[in-house]
Amino acid sequence: MKTAQLMPVLSVAMLVAGAAILTAGGAEVPAPGAPAARGETKSREELKKKYLRPNDIPFPAENQYSKDKELLGRTLFFDPRLSGSRSIACSSCHNPGFSWGDGMPKAVGNGMKVLGRRSPTILNGAWTELLFWDGRAESLEEQALGPIAAPGEMNQDLDAMIVTVKAIREYGVLFAKAYPGEPVTAKTVGKAIATFERTIVSGQAPFDEWISGREDAVSEDAKAGFDLFNGKAECSKCHTEWLFTDNGFHDIGVEGNDPGRAQHLHLKAMQSAFKTPTLRNVDRRAPYMHDGSEATLEQVIEFYDQGGKARRPSLAPEMKALHLTAQEKRRLVEFMKTLTSVDPAVTLPSMPR
Repeated sequence: MKTAQLMPVLSVAMLVAGAAILTAGGAEVPAPGAPAARGETKSREELKKKYLRPNDIPFPAENQYSKDKELLGRTLFFDPRLSGSRSIACSSCHNPGFSWGDGMPKAVGNGMKVLGRRSPTILNGAWTELLFWDGRAESLEEQALGPIAAPGEMNQDLDAMIVTVKAIREYGVLFAKAYPGEPVTAKTVGKAIATFERTIVSGQAPFDEWISGREDAVSEDAKAGFDLFNGKAECSKCHTEWLFTDNGFHDIGVEGNDPGRAQHLHLKAMQSAFKTPTLRNVDRRAPYMHDGSEATLEQVIEFYDQGGKARRPSLAPEMKALHLTAQEKRRLVEFMKTLTSVDPAVTLPSMPR
């Protein structure tokens, strides 16, 4: 991903408020309500520091933020006229009502064709490296144009898309304000959509309040789940820091023949390896896995407890049976639910004429 710069005028706090953009490893877990041992408390407090949220959204130097760029990108994102059929928009698969996914096991594209993978969320994409499940795009600008041109998705020739956009008079005004002096091209469309996507940031969740010092923000079961997440369950090996993803690719043992990252890297170790998804707002994005094969968070925990299902040579070494108890599984789910924020409703833009 290209080097990004912090843009102090557009802070995460501003988005969380909805002002402008969006309408201890191995330690025994104490029973709920029981005081933690002194060493365990210190370990938990140290772990909390790993998950502190950033203050600002990173924007690349060549595509810095402005309100005009965000408005143009938001409008293009929701406009179905960018597709070949004039009936599919970016928002068709990345719906704010489904935490910027679509709630389907697998995406549905052009001609109602069911595709091979689930629509990934674009939530917190400003911090995401190597986009799509297989990491084939290096930036949000590149990612934004991929589905538009893909025959199975929006099925639109990019040159034809520009002809359509230029024929809509009010788009000319929006482009002139957002990118003065730049021609209306596919590159500019990608830059505008990417700017909007970078503003899609999850808000403060109960977990964030808890690690900031409000002890009653989450339940005792959730706190115990946090300990398990960073300890016995080993979730934090891949779901790291405030995004709860290492931005890496792993074969976790999902059954099927999809080559995943190996389709682009041609490495045996990357066979069936897919991007680690963020866990922010995860309970709003069922079903799970790249193919939607697990319907609930409970099923996901069972999957990891078994150490995956497909035992390929490329299986990540971290995948092994965990032997979690029923109580431990329940606590992990309770913890993951604390990562969900209540965000303001998204206001749909007026479509240019």
